[in-house]
Amino acid sequence: MEEINIKEKEENLTVEQKFGMTIRYYRQIAGISQEELSFRSGLHRNYVSDTERGRRNVSLKAIERFAKGLNISITDLFSRM
Repeated sequence: MEEINIKEKEENLTVEQKFGMTIRYYRQIAGISQEELSFRSGLHRNYVSDTERGRRNVSLKAIERFAKGLNISITDLFSRM
């Protein structure tokens, strides 16, 4: 029953929310703060925060910057969604 509820919640998320969760996941795996990701990616810290919360519809350029800042491939970002 619990597994079904989790699946249903994931299905109700927007693509922006799923992407934000993915950014947060890889940032936490890397053991870095939003501030550090901001520095590494060249994106403003508020942009990083808003993206992680699913409040940004990010551009392809921002996706590329996130991947570089996290030292992963763009493909990695989409494989978790």
